[in-house]
Amino acid sequence: MLTYLIDDDPISLYLAEQVLLSEEISADIQLFGAAEDALHFLLPRLATAPPRLILLDLNMPLMDGWQFLDALAPHAAALRHSGCHLYILTSSLATADLAKVKQYDMVMAIIHKPIGESEVQAIKARLGLAELGSPA
Repeated sequence: MLTYLIDDDPISLYLAEQVLLSEEISADIQLFGAAEDALHFLLPRLATAPPRLILLDLNMPLMDGWQFLDALAPHAAALRHSGCHLYILTSSLATADLAKVKQYDMVMAIIHKPIGESEVQAIKARLGLAELGSPA
């Protein structure tokens, strides 16, 4: 299953990648240190090879997670049709972020960093993947 991890913090990227691999949710993980890079990579592939899962950090320089979501908004229907699930992965505890995320119907939930086993299991259940031996 193709997964995009988007975060400007290399340690957060590494830790999230390791949890996803250890929980066998995905063996095909694309890492992006900038939202712009992920967007430029994703848009031409929307029709042919979209990710099944996107984990997006909110607080990044240049293009933050909100700007990424705004850029994806015109493509929300295509993402939903492809079965893509987008989760915010953030260290922010701001209640304003919780309220703002409700404006984006393509966002399934906010997950507070660091992502752990229970969050990955919840994502797997939402994606309809088996607990063990899921096709990654």
